[in-house]
Amino acid sequence: MGISTLSAATTKGTADYVNEVLTSVRAKNPAEPEFHQAVQEVLESLGPALSKHPEYQKARILERMVEPERVIMFRVPWVDDQGNVQVNRGFRIQMSSAIGPYKGGLRFHPSVNLGILKFLAFEQVLKNSLTTLPMGGGKGGSDFDPKGKSDNEVMRFCQSFMTELCRHIGPDTDVPAGDIGVGGREIGFLFGQYKRLKNEFTGVLTGKGLNWGGSLIRPEATGYGCVYFASEMLKTRKEKLEGKLCLVSGSGNVSQYTIEKLLDFGAKVIAMSDSNGVIHDHEGINREKLAWVLELKNVRRGRIKEYADHFKTAKYMPVDPSKDFNPLWAIKADCAFPSATQNEINAKDAATLVMNGCKVVAEGANMPSTLDATKLFLEAKILYGPAKAANAGGVATSGLEMSQNSMRLSWTRAEVDERLHNIMIAIHKNSFETAEKYGMPGNLVFGANIAGFLKVADSMLDQGLV
Repeated sequence: MGISTLSAATTKGTADYVNEVLTSVRAKNPAEPEFHQAVQEVLESLGPALSKHPEYQKARILERMVEPERVIMFRVPWVDDQGNVQVNRGFRIQMSSAIGPYKGGLRFHPSVNLGILKFLAFEQVLKNSLTTLPMGGGKGGSDFDPKGKSDNEVMRFCQSFMTELCRHIGPDTDVPAGDIGVGGREIGFLFGQYKRLKNEFTGVLTGKGLNWGGSLIRPEATGYGCVYFASEMLKTRKEKLEGKLCLVSGSGNVSQYTIEKLLDFGAKVIAMSDSNGVIHDHEGINREKLAWVLELKNVRRGRIKEYADHFKTAKYMPVDPSKDFNPLWAIKADCAFPSATQNEINAKDAATLVMNGCKVVAEGANMPSTLDATKLFLEAKILYGPAKAANAGGVATSGLEMSQNSMRLSWTRAEVDERLHNIMIAIHKNSFETAEKYGMPGNLVFGANIAGFLKVADSMLDQGLV
């Protein structure tokens, strides 16, 4: 029955109920494979919790959780530098406000569509629940591609996008953040337009600049948190990250700060990538080389191939999308940190990682492993940290930014980092103990799904049929 077989404690009635909901989700949301995958991965873990709590089935909690509270879709017209009118599509999925205002990123990328945003919003609900902070789940964005656009074009697009979005968000309603294609530049333009239209300075977005309400550690948080989570997983087997060979996919924000924190822990990172290819540096990516990558990607917005041109210790391998594997995952290493995008590790990649002796997979991206890949990791009993737990550090620190905005104060770097570290320790502990309690010890997919679900489900019951 998919990645986590329903335990013996699950009644046939519960299994039938889960299958009915999955069938309904596929029928009601055609041509949305990412959303189907995310829902299936979660629901197939919930059997024991549903058996223990029949009130959830009676209140139709699953049917309500997979249906967004609100879906907003709108036109975004803007003018490019040549004076041509361009039209993109904007979205905001407000999935669940059971435990707090909607919270989740905005993604600007040509691949953005309803199915991808619904999968991200659904994952966000459970991820935010795990953070221990009072945040609901949402996600949004546009099929606009900021790559190759001038700053003025990006500004005009962001202002048009926010002109519509501002009607639907607010510091106590919905607090968006950044995601793929939405960094500090985009957040600044979006915030400026919101402030202009609403005539108020509020914490309506997170990921803001430090001079105007942002939080220290926020850019680093997803990567740092993922490494903290990996460290906690290794502790359960009395091991450390020190000296481990690590693969990190991607070369954006999450990847950059995952590498930085791995270096702090004494690990050796030997590979990273972008959408065009992979670099394998057998001598390791040290701090000097990482600083060069930050300048390449964040300032010059270049391609990772230039790394191999600059550092002769590195080998470059182009990625062929028509092939059914990624050469990055064929490099022998102890730990893998998929930090690029969804479904970047398929079953073949997962089998190669396991065969090469990989001990740890900690997901920095959202749902980077296919269902078949996840199943292989669980069967091999490696330390596997699913995205909703392992990459929750980003949204957790967004929650800390919201708290600082509400209190009109700013915590030091050390304070924010300590709070982030403690949250990641708590997420691992909750996921680990929940997996044991419900009969699947060591299975953090199972533990994270049930732990996140229980908090949301109980809150929904408390608030009545809404």
